[in-house]
Amino acid sequence: MSDKRDIHVVKNPDGWVVKGLGSKRASSVHSTQKEAEGRAKEVVSNLGGGEVRIQNRQGKWRDSDTVAPGNDPFPPHDKKH
Repeated sequence: MSDKRDIHVVKNPDGWVVKGLGSKRASSVHSTQKEAEGRAKEVVSNLGGGEVRIQNRQGKWRDSDTVAPGNDPFPPHDKKH
């Protein structure tokens, strides 16, 4: 289930952008995916937690992270941090 605190990291011609769910405009633009992912997690944390979804260069979802205190309905079995 998606909500307004979900943030997406997507590639566009200007670089890697951080966008809120349903937003037409980017909240920030970054030269690397790693920078954009870090900013997205910061934004979600400031909003009280939620999901950060990250696309690869081809536009397919490659990862999704829950930022505390979000409610992850399918917690990962791996130990990535």
